[in-house]
Amino acid sequence: MSPDEKLNSPASGLRGMSGLFLTIAIFSVFVNLLMLTGPLYMLQIYDRVLPSRSEATLLALTVLIAGLYAFMGILDYIRGRVSARIGATMQARLDARVFDATMRRSVLSTERSKPATGLRDLEAVQRLMSSPVLFAIFDMPWAPFFIFAIYTFHPWLGHLSVVGALILVAMTVLNQLMTRKPEAVASAATMQGDAYAENVRQQGEMVRALGMSGATLERWQAMRQKAIQAQISSSDRVSKFSTMTKTFRFFLQSAVLGLGAYLVLEGQMTAGAMIAGSILLGRALAPVEQAIGGWPLVLRARQSWDRLKDLLSSTPELQQHTKLPRPRAYLDVNQVTVFPPDQQKASLRIASFNVKPGQALGVIGPSASGKSTLARVLTGIWRPASGSVRLDGAALDHYDPDVLGSYIGYLPQDVVLFDGTIAENIARMQTNPDDNAIVTAAKKAGAHEMILELPNGYDTPVSAGGARLSGGQKQRIGLARAFYGDPVLMVLDEPNSNLDSSGQDALNAAIRDAKESGKAVIIMAHRPAGIAECDLILIVDGGMIKAFGPRDEVLRAHVKNYSQVAGRIEGGPKS
Repeated sequence: MSPDEKLNSPASGLRGMSGLFLTIAIFSVFVNLLMLTGPLYMLQIYDRVLPSRSEATLLALTVLIAGLYAFMGILDYIRGRVSARIGATMQARLDARVFDATMRRSVLSTERSKPATGLRDLEAVQRLMSSPVLFAIFDMPWAPFFIFAIYTFHPWLGHLSVVGALILVAMTVLNQLMTRKPEAVASAATMQGDAYAENVRQQGEMVRALGMSGATLERWQAMRQKAIQAQISSSDRVSKFSTMTKTFRFFLQSAVLGLGAYLVLEGQMTAGAMIAGSILLGRALAPVEQAIGGWPLVLRARQSWDRLKDLLSSTPELQQHTKLPRPRAYLDVNQVTVFPPDQQKASLRIASFNVKPGQALGVIGPSASGKSTLARVLTGIWRPASGSVRLDGAALDHYDPDVLGSYIGYLPQDVVLFDGTIAENIARMQTNPDDNAIVTAAKKAGAHEMILELPNGYDTPVSAGGARLSGGQKQRIGLARAFYGDPVLMVLDEPNSNLDSSGQDALNAAIRDAKESGKAVIIMAHRPAGIAECDLILIVDGGMIKAFGPRDEVLRAHVKNYSQVAGRIEGGPKS
């Protein structure tokens, strides 16, 4: 598949594999033709070998049959290998695309509370592609051929086979209608319970500290019980139809055998044809039974296919961008209005300001005033509904997201570390990081000495929750991660919320270093110490910019207790 072709649907993962499906279809032709081996062998045994009592004929037929069965087994094995590779190729093609779409959808507020099922859905489709149930699709068209062969023995046997096949098809349709809703309910309930359990696990310390273990367990058990009941209901229905189908098929084969025996007694057919007809009917109906037995897998794959289709179509592939030169730290925000994803109310309206290299801007305002929204827009996480954010003259969406991320150092309010070492986290989980750049970033963040005091220094392993580290340590490692790669723009959202006095001093030194090296620094702050190194102040309230300009002028004009605030800002004017 060409790299220029878009992967905006699960079907695109199968593009170019029609030849493999054709191979399976061709092999299925020969496999099903070779299924006649058993009935024909039985027919010859009863009609030729036994009446003639010829051992030579028996030996020749047996050798021939052994060769045909071996050939059939080889073909069946090959088509199994081909189907497995179809599923694996599809998954390999879509893995990165689904992962990227899942990550991009995670910024939506409506998606955060839902389990991310994209990769599991892709795996469910891959399992169906690699399962024997797929062969039932290729084998079912051969049922009329086998029934026609039965008609050649006697029309009455053919009529009975047709009636039985129609009854089994009706059972299959009824199975689909009766199990669709229970399977969907079971799947949704299972995902809800898994998502809740994962959320509780991540917040395990808080749950235990607040005595919430019993309450959370009761809620989880209620969700789990609902999922189990739905699964039992779905399984019972599938099992009922599967058992009915199998029982009826056995009865039908015996009925054909009984009818054949009657026709033999009446002299209208031979005993070999009677046995062969029963075997052919079993082969004709086997794919139907196989499809019903594997129906839960088919249902899960179909539901997963629909979810994948929605995920990929609603999150199309990003277009390739012309690579721009490394930007300078000129940030220009012009008339920006932002609607959080899936929300109708703007959280930031008509915001305009600019920051130049070597300047630090402090963004202050009450909670929920729009500071974090501004941070997300400046880092390209959210796109403005109107207006533009430009870095050195280029709009942020003119950059490839990963390239833009390398130019921006972002420290979110809630610092999250990933499973790995401290060095790997600072290096933004790169597989081949620059050790010198890691140490340099830690020194700029004032975290080098702190890291060296840990048991294994930079090689100290941390978990996704960072349980071995304090809030202040995590924040300083997060700041070092923001400095990694020498970004031109630093966006720090509440960078001192967990810092002690020494951590605050290290943060101020880091900001001074960033300004001296020509970076632009944006700081969202609540505490006055957080804006000590800021040259500019932007006051935001209710999503609107109330003031923007030099720090002291803005604070003097808009902050009532300015003298107290100024006294708490190192280097600020004295009251």
